[in-house]
Amino acid sequence: MIIKRDFTYSPKGKNRPLHIYLPDDYYVSGEHYPVMYFFDGHNLFLDEDATYGKSWGLKEFLEGWGKKMIVVGIECGHEGQERLSEYLPYHATKGSHFDKFEPMGHATMEWIVHEIKPMVDREYRTIPFRECTAIGGSSMGGLMALYAAVHYNQWFSKAACVSSAIGFCIRPLMADIRRNIISPDTRVYLSWGTREAWGIKNPDREDRSSKTYGWNKRAADLIASSGAAVKMHCQVGGGHCEADWERLVPTFMNFLWCE
Repeated sequence: MIIKRDFTYSPKGKNRPLHIYLPDDYYVSGEHYPVMYFFDGHNLFLDEDATYGKSWGLKEFLEGWGKKMIVVGIECGHEGQERLSEYLPYHATKGSHFDKFEPMGHATMEWIVHEIKPMVDREYRTIPFRECTAIGGSSMGGLMALYAAVHYNQWFSKAACVSSAIGFCIRPLMADIRRNIISPDTRVYLSWGTREAWGIKNPDREDRSSKTYGWNKRAADLIASSGAAVKMHCQVGGGHCEADWERLVPTFMNFLWCE
């Protein structure tokens, strides 16, 4: 079942609705559940809520998956370029498309960790420990999920970073990975599609040469050096859209939670 509830984004005093998935037997099971948080929560479950009319189909996946959990989808701001600012954890390279936006990603993560998560743990039957808490997102949400896994590793042990927008901020991201302690039990999934990869020569083949591959490889190698498990996944023919991200759901969910 999907519960929609309003929640105030305290850095701006604006509403950012939550889309919360509960197992169908939640109210009779008495069980406690692991939790996965997602950015762009309106795109997860229902096509009618999704920005472009196509969701990730996460509700159908969870209903047929063997592991029961709570999923909290966090909606972004939709006015102007609010999303790009709220999902931007670093000052962008001067001259890039993002350098005109205020980086509020840190404020967003503080809000998630200190306001949303405590509410979820208080009002729902969760297993609140980091070992049972994950985060995920795509594009700028993928960048934020990676930032969370690195900078907030004491809260999140797993991250699905799908089509992550990391090229424009690779230097501060790598510095952040070096600076922070990443627990060896961390699991990070990094994916990109060949039809969105920068500088790719043949989008119909496995990518091992594009700039996008290189950015993800640098991050993956550095995270893995801490002992964490990292899965890089090139989606041949994959683009930058919900329909292609839906196809990745079984892969990253099984890697994060079942392997």
